[in-house]
Parts: sequence; C-alpha cells; structure tokens
Amino acid sequence: MTYPLRVRIREETEKQAMPQTSVRDDRAPQSRAGRPILVLGGGVGGMSFAISASRAGWPVHVVEADPNWRVYGAGITVTGPTYRAFRTLGILDELKAQGFHVTEGGRLCAPDGTPVADLQDRPIQPDLPVSGGIMRPDLHAILSGLTRAAGVKVSLGLTATEWMDVGDKVEARFSDGSTGTYDFVVAADGAFSKARTFLFPDAPKPTYTGQYCWRVVAKRPPEIDRSHFFVGAPVTCGLVPVTQDRMYMWLLENRPTMHWVDEATAYKRLAELLAPFGGPVAAVRDGLGPDSLVNVRPLEATMLPKEFWVKGRSILIGDAAHATTPHLASGAGIAVEDALVLAEELERQPNDIPAAFRAFTDRRFERCRLVVESSIAIGKAQQDHVSPEIMGAMMAKAQAALLADI
Repeated sequence: MTYPLRVRIREETEKQAMPQTSVRDDRAPQSRAGRPILVLGGGVGGMSFAISASRAGWPVHVVEADPNWRVYGAGITVTGPTYRAFRTLGILDELKAQGFHVTEGGRLCAPDGTPVADLQDRPIQPDLPVSGGIMRPDLHAILSGLTRAAGVKVSLGLTATEWMDVGDKVEARFSDGSTGTYDFVVAADGAFSKARTFLFPDAPKPTYTGQYCWRVVAKRPPEIDRSHFFVGAPVTCGLVPVTQDRMYMWLLENRPTMHWVDEATAYKRLAELLAPFGGPVAAVRDGLGPDSLVNVRPLEATMLPKEFWVKGRSILIGDAAHATTPHLASGAGIAVEDALVLAEELERQPNDIPAAFRAFTDRRFERCRLVVESSIAIGKAQQDHVSPEIMGAMMAKAQAALLADI
C-alpha cells in the first residue's frame, strides 16, 4: 500500500536566473490580495514554504537574520516520510544526486562492530528510498537555489522587529528601519524563535531533555552502505552515509544538566565517549584531532499548544511551533510537511486566511505532537537504560504512524 500526499503542488517550472537581493529593496511583488507574504526565517521550513507558495501564485518575501545565509551542523538522516515530502517539493532528484540513499533498512551492531541484525524495512512508496542521508550545507544549497529560482525576494542580514495586524493586512518594521505591508506572516525562525516570543511572550520555551548530541563527519568505508546503529555500550551511536565518500557519526550522551563544551577540545571529549567501541566507530575515534569539525549541542524540545500556533494573521511553522529531538530523524521532515500543507490550505481558501490557518493547525497538530513526544520518550528510555527491544518497539510504533497521509 502506498500513502499519496494530499498536497497538490504544481510541477516545477524551468528555473529562472537568480535575482539579486538587497536588505533595502522594498519593491515587493503584488499578490492576489495585492500584498506579498512575509516569511521570517530562511531555514528548511521557511524556504520550503516560500517555494510552495510561490509556485501557487503568491509573491513571497523571505527575511533571514544571517547576512551570509549559512547553515551549521554535519549531516541529517532522511526517512521515508521525509523523502515523500521532498519529492512533493520537487527536489528528490537533487537529493539523490548529492546525498546517499538506500532501499533497505539499517543494521544493528554490537559495540565492537559485529553485526547483530538487519532491520527489515520497505519504501513508503515503491519508487522512494527507504532511508539515507545528506550533508546539511548540501540540502541548504538545493533549497536556497530553488527559492531564488522561484522568484522569491530574499533579504539577508535583516529581522522583523515588530509587526501588527491592520484590518486584512500586516504592517511590519525591520531592523534597518524600513517598513512593509503584507498579506500575512509565516514565522519559521527556528526552535528559539524571536517571532514566537514577540507574538506569544508567555509561550513555552524549549526545555533540555537530558542528552547531548555529538556529530562529526568522516570518510565513509565501503562497508558502511546504510545506517549502522551501535547498541549495548553506555552510550548509543550511529553511522550514516551522506555521500559516496563521506558519512557522519552521531552519539547521544546522557547528561542530567546542561554544561559548557569547549569547541577547541571537544574532539578529546568525543574520543573519550567513543572508548567502548571498536570496528568502524573506533576508526572514526582514532581519526579525531584538533582539526576535526565536531558539532555538539544539548537536545531541547517544545510542543506548543494549539493556541500558540496562530495569532491573527501570523502563524508559526516548523521548529518555531514544535521543536523536536533527533530520535526519529523527523525534524526537517515535519517542517517541510508544514510548508506543503500550509501552502495547500492557502490555495484552497486564498480569500480567508484565518480559515486556512485553522485548517492547517487541525491537520498538523497531532502528527507533530506524535514526533515530538515520541522522540522525547525514546530519549528518556535511553537515559533509563531500557532494553534495545523496548526502544526498538517504541521507534517502530512511531515510525509506522508516520507512514500515514499528512
């Protein structure tokens, strides 16, 4: 059985030349309502919505605080539902070309590297990979290129300092002193969203979940031809191929409280955490040094109640509304799904923005809550050292639910 998306996104047209952007270019294209959409944040969710809305006929203005539009981190794991969303967005071919993708499940291994079991899995649809990975900068390059090619106005090094509903429009003021008039606002500025704080000062903030995630990129040996999970040691780690010659390693460290990590010596701490492992993980450990790009962050999460998703003509999507931990590898996926569903609901009800926002929230809330709450629960189970069988059952239940239509 396959699970086709209900989202109806027009086929990608021939890419246009990249337009030049300026933080002081206030010439905004006109929408069906005479005004563009303001998108706050140029991450995965913001760009995916901008692309989808632009294709549906809406002019879009993306405002991104980082003047260099950079992306941080190592690689990301791509699951079946995320492949499905990326295909609807129109980037599956680029994803396949630049990442690493397999048509079979992952492999469980003992700490010394000995294979224990192959995970049985099947594609969510016959022509999609089961899983895979891609470098975050590569995914960002694909999405940012498509955003510009879609004709989206992009302003870098700029933030919205305040905005207000004025009848059926929004008046916004920006950090450079400029102003703009918009049809509505989509806040996609991440887990520590400034837009969320502006709209809802009392909204719950992300809270620490008791673990740190360590990541580092390494050379991929031929035997790492799918995701490998190493269980049975005091810490859990995995290897995920992201290109033909590279992979990234992740490791989850249990820590009761947050602590400061010195970036200059992070590789030494990571090597200590990897001491129990042999095989390909040991090879990664032995290759660590002062030049290793080690990414480490505390895992924080939040699931906003429905009443904090929408305020007037402003709506939160992605991590701004539901920041999750990586245990189900679904954070980017549900952000893209948010973008697709919001674009669809706006296409269905272009003249009733509040109704489109309500329909979006009704469709997305429970699915996003499933991801956030299940991910936190799996992390808690790891901290409590429950058996791999129990954790596997928890993951399987959540992953099966994510196969459903969005």
